[in-house]
Amino acid sequence: MLKALGIFQRATADQLWRMLRPTDRHDRLTRDTLNALKKTGLARVETRLESGHQLWVLTEKGHKEAKLLLPKDVRISALRKLEYDDEGRLVEAEGYDEHAAAVTSTAAVLTGAGYGTPLSWQTEIAHRLPYGYTQYADLTMRAPDAGVPAMLLEVDRVTEPVDDLVDKVRRYHDWFELLAPKADANKAQAARGAAVHDLRLWSRIYPPTGREGYVPLAFVFTGKTAAQRESRMRRLEQAARAYFAGEPYPGRGAGITAADYHQAVPVVVTELERITADPAGAAGKVWRRLGREEWQTLPEALDNPDGDRLYAAQRKEARDRRAEQEAAEREAKRPVCTRCGARFSDDRWRETERSSWPGKWDDLCGACAEASVARAEAARRQAEDIAAGTADQAEMPKGRGLFRRRG
Repeated sequence: MLKALGIFQRATADQLWRMLRPTDRHDRLTRDTLNALKKTGLARVETRLESGHQLWVLTEKGHKEAKLLLPKDVRISALRKLEYDDEGRLVEAEGYDEHAAAVTSTAAVLTGAGYGTPLSWQTEIAHRLPYGYTQYADLTMRAPDAGVPAMLLEVDRVTEPVDDLVDKVRRYHDWFELLAPKADANKAQAARGAAVHDLRLWSRIYPPTGREGYVPLAFVFTGKTAAQRESRMRRLEQAARAYFAGEPYPGRGAGITAADYHQAVPVVVTELERITADPAGAAGKVWRRLGREEWQTLPEALDNPDGDRLYAAQRKEARDRRAEQEAAEREAKRPVCTRCGARFSDDRWRETERSSWPGKWDDLCGACAEASVARAEAARRQAEDIAAGTADQAEMPKGRGLFRRRG
């Protein structure tokens, strides 16, 4: 409880219940714990909201205690001090508006759904840009055990112009594109795939996402009507497409529809009202990835089934089709024996192609060529035998008369 109040500064018992004890049926135990902290001087009620909920904050003593409990890498929020007017009367607390309440409620429902712990959250993290602007994230979440190593969240009560939301997406994209200190600009320009991230500043600050693309950005809408929230999501989707849509893979051929998401910002949207109405809460199918129509769980929405995996499968299919086509084309060119009509074997085909000079029986298959060679050899031998017999007869001496003619 002290840790959660140290990070979020102010929260209601309902928010702390959803964040810390989501399996409880109600917030009674949470309220009892807060009252116990109040008795020991560690927490106090700052004000009562219009909803009737009490807003709890840490006392100075509680703030020091929380600072000791929080890890060094978790920033503690500023202490909310009691303020008095010139006459010594307590001044009503200010500065807690509906947006701040929605931010804490968002962290509460996500934590309650298993996305990290209160220590997984940071508020108002600065992302400084070289053109003099600093983009502050309402929330940053780290929940690697839930499949989301890091995520930035913006909470919108349907009050800002959609153009402002698009500018936020653009600025986050610009920040993700920033090179890491001493990174080689030429290497960064030539890098493709996951190698892109190794040269970027964000990879020194946030953990690897485990997926293609930059750290995902979530917009959590709340307030107004469901129709107004839906319209807002559609308008954001249309206007910010250049920053979240994947690019065609370089040199992709026919049949390759996969997208390269390595330099895109995955943007998902949801509604607090949708989350609280779903029995599974933030763990349910309450997230929509811009560019898709279906509502999915958060890991499903952040996944890229149409990215690298599809590209690898489609490239293999394309290679297989090309190999089949080349094989068919080669088969169509395979010579046919002019004597028996059989197609040449691969060995016979290579044999006839090996020499640049046409052979006597290159138009015959291997069997017919061998038969022709055998017949030719037999004919040659027979001719040699005949020639040898004729030569022997020619060399035989002519006989002289042995008998004399009688007179």
